[in-house]
Formats: sequence, structure tokens, C-alpha cells
Amino acid sequence: MDTDQKYLIPDISVALKAIAEDLSVYINLLTDFGFKRVFGIKEIMLNFLNSVLDIEGGITDLTYDNTEILGLSKDDRKAIFDLICTTGKNERIIVEMQTIPQEYFKDRTLFYATRLIQEQNIQGKIKAMVNEKEKEVDWNYMLYPVYSVNILNFCFDRETENNKYVSYVQLLDRDTKELFYKKLTFVYLELPRFNVELGDLQSPLEEWVYIIKHLHQLENIPETLRTEIFVKLFEIAKIAKMNKKDVYRYLKNLNDMSLVQSEINRLGYTIEQQRNIITMVSTERDNAWNAISVLQSNNDALQINNDALQSNNDALQSSNDALQKQIDEYLNRYGKLD
Repeated sequence: MDTDQKYLIPDISVALKAIAEDLSVYINLLTDFGFKRVFGIKEIMLNFLNSVLDIEGGITDLTYDNTEILGLSKDDRKAIFDLICTTGKNERIIVEMQTIPQEYFKDRTLFYATRLIQEQNIQGKIKAMVNEKEKEVDWNYMLYPVYSVNILNFCFDRETENNKYVSYVQLLDRDTKELFYKKLTFVYLELPRFNVELGDLQSPLEEWVYIIKHLHQLENIPETLRTEIFVKLFEIAKIAKMNKKDVYRYLKNLNDMSLVQSEINRLGYTIEQQRNIITMVSTERDNAWNAISVLQSNNDALQINNDALQSNNDALQSSNDALQKQIDEYLNRYGKLD
């Protein structure tokens, strides 16, 4: 990148300057700034959602909603989403980017989704078709579909190695495995499990996941991705096209992300050390138990030998007693020997 494009921002911190010197051509979509800059464009979001969600008839229109939703009472915790939108058919869609592992992230996605369900608690009359005529009727608990799309830069189960990077979760009958309720869907994209190379991309979803994961590592748009929507995305994602204020915000995002990643790495190193110590202690414990087992076996063998010796001693004593008895009888009969 040209020096002239190196973000001439006054009073920028040393850390941010260091990051600025190593900037790529395109923004990192895993940052909050990059994610919202790209997916905040309606046309791009429509294309992405149609690639991820199998909605009958597709999504032809959407509006962005307030990302902060208050609870039903003053004591309820408010929910703050990354992006939330409503389709032309009143389907509600949450799109979340999570780069840091969170212990209860599944619970969080369920909590957020239920907020959009609770929001549909309609008071008073609603319009509905009755005998092919539109009439005002009391709300009958009919709900619009809710979708929760989650892009994760971590794996739920880090111990399991596989390439299943996308999971679609719905309510099923446990025994028959048949779909019980189709209006609540969770989608989880686990980026670390996606290892498809550029030349092997075979679907719009794979193309999207590849871009989300690798955009900041590219220097130009690959020919295989040169579609109208992706050309627009790559243009919006160019750092050189951003104003100074946005560049500063992006640098700040990168710095925060770097600090968090460093802390994660540190904790990961500490955990690995603890695992090694536990493994070493476990090995020493097993060796000690093996040694104890050997000693116990030796002790059991010694005890068997002692018992055998005791039996021999008892037999010898019995023989001595019998011999002494015979001698005593002989002396009594014949007198003492000269």
C-alpha cells in the first residue's frame, strides 16, 4: 500500500501506529467495525442471508431494526444485537459475529431469539384472513419466524476434529426426528472448521464463508469470486476508500482484537501448562500405584512363603513331639541308657 494511504491521523497511539504499518488492503470482517460496515449494506446482507437460509421464496427485501431491545419489564435485562433485520414477510433475523469463545454462547443465542418472540406479544386486534376475507380479530398467538445466524471464530467442541462448519438447529421430535416447529432456526458457522481452498468452492455459502474468513488476507478480488455483489463488497471493504475517522475506528477495533487474542493465547498457554502438569502428576501417580502394586504382590508372595515356612515348622514340631514321646516311652520301659 502506498505511503500516502497510510492513515495520517494525529495523536494516534504507538500501538495503533504499529498496527497501521501492517495493514492489509481490505478490512477484517471479524472486527465489529468491518462486520457492520459490510453487512450493514442491505444488498450485501440480502445476498448473504439467501446463501445461508433456506427460506421458501427467498428474501427479497429487508429493513434494519434497532439493535437494542428492552425487556418486557424494567427489571428485564436488555438485549443488544450486532445486526437485526425484518424481511418483507415479517421474518425476524439476528446476525451475530462472535470472535471470542463464550461458555454459554448457545444460551445467549436462545435468549436473544426469545426476545424477538416476546416482542410479538400483540395487544388488541390484528388483521387476519377469515373465510377468504381480511378481518380484525384478537391475536391468536400466531408468530412470525425467527432466525438466529451466528458467525463464530471458534469451535463449540474443540476436542472434536471435523470439517462440519455449518449447523442448522431446529426443534425436532426426539424419537421420530421429524421437524416439530419450523419457525425457530439457529445457524452456527464455525470458521475454524472451514478449510475449503479458493479453487474448490462449490456453493454460494462456501464463497461467503471463505470471504468472511480470508478477506483481510487478500490483495485483490479473485476471479472466481468476481460477481456483482462481491465486487461491491470488495470495494466497500477497501481500507484506502475509508475516511480518517473510520480508519481510526478500525485501527482501534484491531488493537482491541489483538489485545483480546493475546489474552486468549496467554490463557491458552497457561491452560496447556496446567494440562502438562496434570498429565505429569497423573503419570507419576500411575507409576506410584504400579510400584505399590508390585510391592503388594511381593508382600503377598512373602506372606505365602511365611505361611509355608510356618506349616513346615508346625510339621517339624509335630515330628519332634512324636519322637520325644517315643524316647520317653522307651526310657520308661528299659530305663535310662548308660
